Amino acid sequence: MNYLRRCLFLTLLLCLYTQALFAVIEVYEFEEEQQHQQYERLIDELRCPKCQNQNIADSNAPLAKDLRQKVHEQILDGKSHEEIVQYMVDRYGDFVTYRPPLRPVTYLLWFGPFVGVFLVLGILVWRTRRMARVAQQALTQEEEAALAHLLSQNSTKDPIE
Repeated sequence: MNYLRRCLFLTLLLCLYTQALFAVIEVYEFEEEQQHQQYERLIDELRCPKCQNQNIADSNAPLAKDLRQKVHEQILDGKSHEEIVQYMVDRYGDFVTYRPPLRPVTYLLWFGPFVGVFLVLGILVWRTRRMARVAQQALTQEEEAALAHLLSQNSTKDPIE
């Protein structure tokens, strides 16, 4: 029994140890602290083109790993923040940034929600005004006479029938 417990314990320990081998942490070295801060800001700002709404800092996709490596290389080459972002946009399109630029192609993206809200508000105002006008209209003498006739016919009938 003691031998069985020892084997089970060693097997469990081996499983836990091999799990730690799969946990890879990327470590990039920089010459200055400012470069490291720029790197962190860029990988948080750039979106992974392969993943659904994940930045390259949080993504485990191989493409995100390559992009982090490319950002690191460009920072060490002395590229500015704007140059690195422009390189990524040139290569992967505007999708790689969370804030696409304002161009005729992206007008709907930027202004569509506002146009939709104003359109809905306009329709609501129009409908409420229209309903108020309909409710305020007075009956003509002919309509009043027809209504009185219908009410008098209905009141003469026995409600039990």
